Amino acid sequence: MRAQLIPLDGTPPIELLKELTLVGRKEECDLRLGHKSVSKMHCVIVKTDGLLLLRDLGSTNGTRVNGQRVRRAALLPHDQLTIANYKFTIHIGPEAAPPVQGDHTQQLDAQEIAEMLRKPERGSPLDDSDVRPSAPLQANALPDVYPDEDSKKAH
Repeated sequence: MRAQLIPLDGTPPIELLKELTLVGRKEECDLRLGHKSVSKMHCVIVKTDGLLLLRDLGSTNGTRVNGQRVRRAALLPHDQLTIANYKFTIHIGPEAAPPVQGDHTQQLDAQEIAEMLRKPERGSPLDDSDVRPSAPLQANALPDVYPDEDSKKAH
């Protein structure tokens, strides 16, 4: 299984070659992120059975998966991993990740947006008249996830 961390800052992808990759600021780490926001031994990433498992090692600034601070998590393709101030996208697959193609931001004119938001034509991608309501969403209590900061303040 080929696994890569794709930095969102445009720097080259980081290939995860070992079954267990220690991430941190120390010289001995397999993936050394030399910034003071990264703990000396920040987290560990384990390759197993087609997915990546992550375990935070009690870091000061935390490890986040898709914006949620975690103690441990399974990393899936296209997940966003944040280690302190470093941001990556997860790539898992038989081949290397496709190269990032510059800035994907598209500038739109306010009048164009207003036109697009008006009643869509029948059959257009914005026409939701044939969409059936799905089953109601249920909250899933995820283990090993830090509680929201707001709920801590309320107690």
